[in-house]
Amino acid sequence: MLIVSPLHRVPGLVAEFGASRVMGLLGPDTEHPDVGLPQNQHLRMTFNDISVPMSGMVPPGEEHVKTIIDFIEDWDHSGHFVIHCWAGISRSTASAFITQCLLNPQEEEIDLAWELRHLAPSATPNRLIVEHADRLLKRDGRMVSAIKAIGRGVEAWEGSVFEWDVRK
Repeated sequence: MLIVSPLHRVPGLVAEFGASRVMGLLGPDTEHPDVGLPQNQHLRMTFNDISVPMSGMVPPGEEHVKTIIDFIEDWDHSGHFVIHCWAGISRSTASAFITQCLLNPQEEEIDLAWELRHLAPSATPNRLIVEHADRLLKRDGRMVSAIKAIGRGVEAWEGSVFEWDVRK
């Protein structure tokens, strides 16, 4: 089971669900929480939540997304997998969408995107992260098109915690 969350809820969720894996996607000025998991079970990614290059900011790069994909592929599906960013709206929802696309290749990208929208009305997956994943996973633009189709999520300061079943 995936659990997508804003940063401040992570320690409590890891304890509550007995999470076996955590992926944190935070900006360079934000410290990753210590959740008590071994380093190989807690991925700490550091880049800004931007979709176009901006001076003084670190955009999500292809190498970041490759690391995310490798971390997902290494998951043995035991326990819960917590994915978080600062607000639980953009970087984390993009990574949850990538997780579902990767682990459920039989599913249509558009169906997974609409499932995401249903679970998280505020989800606005980072387009640049999705673009890199689409290319790396050889999805021929379908991931990008699916995220464009669901549009921007409802305005929110912070996303709600949600669970997303992994069918694989």
